[in-house]
Amino acid sequence: MTRRIKLHEIAHARAGDKGNTSNVSVWAYDPGDYPLLKEQLTPERIKAAYPDLIQGAVTRYALDHLHGLNFVMHDALEGGVNTSLGLDSHGKSWSFLVLDLDVEVPDNRPA
Repeated sequence: MTRRIKLHEIAHARAGDKGNTSNVSVWAYDPGDYPLLKEQLTPERIKAAYPDLIQGAVTRYALDHLHGLNFVMHDALEGGVNTSLGLDSHGKSWSFLVLDLDVEVPDNRPA
């Protein structure tokens, strides 16, 4: 049996940008949760969660030795810093958007 929790309960994230490309790195607080992150946080899931914001491809890089995942999201900043009229042209809110996703954890996992 499993239960749903917000990703931010088991991981933290940092966001960065270059042009119209945003990247978000997600890091497990507990290395034991890393396999769960790796299984559930796929490029397809990230793109499907925000179809209106991510216009291009999403690539995931696994950093197994650091228990983290880096997502590179192309065409995700409305043109980037120099052309976007959006409030977050640097994409700093991407880390919060990703951390708000639900993940499934075992019922017997400590809260």
